[in-house]
Amino acid sequence: MFEIESKNPDEITIITKKDLIKFNIADAVIDAGLSVGKITGPGEFEIGDATICGIGTESGKTIYSVEIGGVHIGILGGIEENLDDIVADILCTSSVRAIREIEPKLVIAMGNVDGMVADLKLTARAEKKLKVKSVDSLPTTKEVVVLS
Repeated sequence: MFEIESKNPDEITIITKKDLIKFNIADAVIDAGLSVGKITGPGEFEIGDATICGIGTESGKTIYSVEIGGVHIGILGGIEENLDDIVADILCTSSVRAIREIEPKLVIAMGNVDGMVADLKLTARAEKKLKVKSVDSLPTTKEVVVLS
């Protein structure tokens, strides 16, 4: 089980039993309180229960693919590059194009929520934190969640 929260449109925080991992899309930085400091840019990392792949895009930005307990999380923000490199049950994005191409079960909105839900013809629900038990606990039809 893990939780996802966001208090800033450019950041997603994943909280596991042992770790707190903060992804800042704007700065391409992962902060997990590691003794080596923050992780920047592309690469493959393991932090506790999380397997993370930072994927460099053609424009020099970084998107993230995270796997925790069989649940795949894509963290893109508004980036619409290298979408073929992401497989996600949960997608953290503001891009309607990314949602349509990746087809996640659950979308965590990062940005213009009203435009996103109107384009997708969905409704959004607000949560302070999203608790994820397993891939089987995710919705069977696409949902949009706004974290505040």
